[in-house]
Amino acid sequence: MHRKRTRFIALAVSAASLGGFGLLADEVLEGDTLAFDEAVLAAMRQQDNQAEPIGPAWLAEAMRDITALGSFSVLAILVAAVVIFLVLTSHRRLAGFVTVAIIGGASASMVFKAIFDRPRPEIEGVARVFTASFPSGHAMVSAVVYLTLGAILADRSTSRKAKIFFFSFAGFLTFLVGFSRLYLGVHFPTDIVAGWSLGAAWALLSLIVLHYLEDRSSMQKRQIA
Repeated sequence: MHRKRTRFIALAVSAASLGGFGLLADEVLEGDTLAFDEAVLAAMRQQDNQAEPIGPAWLAEAMRDITALGSFSVLAILVAAVVIFLVLTSHRRLAGFVTVAIIGGASASMVFKAIFDRPRPEIEGVARVFTASFPSGHAMVSAVVYLTLGAILADRSTSRKAKIFFFSFAGFLTFLVGFSRLYLGVHFPTDIVAGWSLGAAWALLSLIVLHYLEDRSSMQKRQIA
């Protein structure tokens, strides 16, 4: 019963996230969000020097540190550590599932970027970037990694407080990474929201697939016995 309720909620939220992404993508393609995007981005920059974000120097430095939490390099190291740990603790199937789910999510991010091919914000002096803008790869892939791992940890915890902590902390990290990209001026706000939406949907659908695979495996073991 618990798993059925979890799957229902996960499916409902992922459907809403995908629906929201579809509506947002349509508005972005038509150019209807550009005025909003530029206004929000401008509000995050110093009026006399658009190359500098608002706030003290230490905040900009902190945002640069935080944005690294959504980089492919850092996330790859984190996922590798998790997968190795799962293998060493005899959870090889789960290790394989985590690997496939996260690589799949990262690949989907690159596919969506290639499809929409949206130019980056035209602000001089910001961090170097090499890919298209929509959806934000940092926002999407960090959501895929942190929310997938958070969902799996919460799903396996018997403590309600622990479940809330895992989901909340994963969501907090995802938010921080996305916000740092907006603050640093390398993404429009709609890029970030789109990345969050797709990443959350991917993570929740991954949890549903994991439940299905584990339930099928349990059923097969009972039939053999």
